[in-house]
Amino acid sequence: MTILSAQNVVLPAASLGVENPLAPLRMQREPHVVENIAELPDDLRENVEYGRLHSPLPCLNQDGYDRTLVETSLPAFVLENEHVRATVLPGLGGRLYSLVHRGTELLYRNPVFQPANLALRNAWFAGGVEWNVGSTGHWTGTCAPMHAARVDGPDGTPVLRLWELERTRNLVTQLDFWLPEDSEFLYVGVRLQNPSAVEVPAYWWSNIAVPQSPDRRVLVPADQAWRFGYGSRLDLIDVIDVEPDLTYPMRHPRAVDYFFEPLAEERSWIASVDGSGDGFVQASTERLQGRKLFVWGEGDGGHRWQEWLAPGHDSDGYAEIQAGLARTQMEHLKLPAATSWSWLEAYGGLSMDAGVAHSQDWKTARAGGAAVLAPLLDGLPDREREWLGVVDAAPAERLAMGSGWGALELKRTSWTVSDGTPFSDDTLTARELAWLPLLDGQLPASDDVPDGTLVAWRELLEAADDNWLVWYHRGVARHYDDDVDGAIEAWRQSGDNPWALRNLGLVTGELEYYERAVEVRPDLVPLVVEAVAAALDSDVPRAERMLAQAPDDPRIQLLRVRHALETGDPAAAHELLAAGIQLATVREGANPLTDYWLAAEEALGTQRPVPPQYRFGMGGN
Repeated sequence: MTILSAQNVVLPAASLGVENPLAPLRMQREPHVVENIAELPDDLRENVEYGRLHSPLPCLNQDGYDRTLVETSLPAFVLENEHVRATVLPGLGGRLYSLVHRGTELLYRNPVFQPANLALRNAWFAGGVEWNVGSTGHWTGTCAPMHAARVDGPDGTPVLRLWELERTRNLVTQLDFWLPEDSEFLYVGVRLQNPSAVEVPAYWWSNIAVPQSPDRRVLVPADQAWRFGYGSRLDLIDVIDVEPDLTYPMRHPRAVDYFFEPLAEERSWIASVDGSGDGFVQASTERLQGRKLFVWGEGDGGHRWQEWLAPGHDSDGYAEIQAGLARTQMEHLKLPAATSWSWLEAYGGLSMDAGVAHSQDWKTARAGGAAVLAPLLDGLPDREREWLGVVDAAPAERLAMGSGWGALELKRTSWTVSDGTPFSDDTLTARELAWLPLLDGQLPASDDVPDGTLVAWRELLEAADDNWLVWYHRGVARHYDDDVDGAIEAWRQSGDNPWALRNLGLVTGELEYYERAVEVRPDLVPLVVEAVAAALDSDVPRAERMLAQAPDDPRIQLLRVRHALETGDPAAAHELLAAGIQLATVREGANPLTDYWLAAEEALGTQRPVPPQYRFGMGGN
């Protein structure tokens, strides 16, 4: 018997905080630039060059989280039968938090909820299975709620359906969690609906965190892989020719991605097995062909990141095995207008002969995995056909509510979406309702803090009655469309408000705009940080004026370290660093704490080692 129930996951959790009201006019530094793009095959190069996202708008960044862990109850849905128990977090992007098979946890289940700066909107947390849709990176909804409902499955068992509008691409994203009565595998049906009249760049990677240990090996039906590290090159290599063996995650000295080149004659799957041959497998129907391995590496930086993402808990950490639409995560595919793509994934346990799993002959190992998985792989197409019979079924019972953005977009566009993924008017909150008057040519300036600009509504914004808020949003929408001069003019028309002033400072580089914005909102830490950082580049006295009134925050402390270094006071910089700075938003690929420590040591003529808590660098430092 399969049971679907609502429960709570109780664990130490940091506060996610509030969204950053500053318009994200550009992405955070993009770590996935491919330096050798001219050397790639034509189809791969074209996919890499197509559809790259330059801003997460209309979404705002989520960088208000802290690192104070408090016992917290997270809403969850549990789908279980005699063999399998799956726990899903609808309020956090539909994360498959736990998958237990016959009493054994198959996934890396993070014992805490600790956001860190790794996603398109900043906040991301490790563990479980994440569903990344929209654009290269951890998706905009990874720390946001989804709609949830019960649907009657093709075999009469309950299906847990989650859905939401992915706002950067306007793709309706649907996840159907299905656990047939006697099944040893959890099935996840995925559908991306493009309801619009234009082609949309499509991206999908199911990101699976699995435990790692010295004897764990990853098996996948591939003989070659595209290696991508912090050198920003995509290089095609043979799986068996890499030393140390790339299929053992804990043998890597530093962080690296391997995107496996699919074999035409093989079905799609990837597994992680321990020394006894037992572990986890993910398989899918044909559309989801890409497979990937990511490791943090065994250097200081990799260990620090693992600790950072699960503070206070010692383990060997996790590796990521992933499944995607394309060969690599740098690529986007073309999803035609008014078209849906769907596929079925299977998640479960794998047990195979240990000698085969760890054979020194790679083809023996991967063929052994395929042989054990043959019944599952043979049955997936039929399972998919069964699931597609209910993919449009209307929800039988609403279980949780996501955002009202889907309902709002339907009012603007009158798009046709499936009855299985409804966006009803009762999902509209005050946040979405504030935009409704714009459909009639007005946008009342009723709030002092603007929301994320609906950049797809530019035509309506341009035609609306003028006020400071309309001019502000016009500027953001124009900038999004690369009309920089038009954006600057709009923000000047918006007047003396911190939001337009900040945008003018960022885009023009004229620091007086920043300083005036800080005068109006000296309490807004993200604004002060951005303004002071810009001033330190060219106008230290101006930076000092803003620092003098700045609130107490680790990000401000880091700027004080930089100021001390740039004004010839390395002793003060060292004192601040030695006192300890816990920068909650430290970013993957950036390592200012180590950089400033080393700069202070060099200036002082000393060689004190970098404290372990500052070693976030992924090059081994």
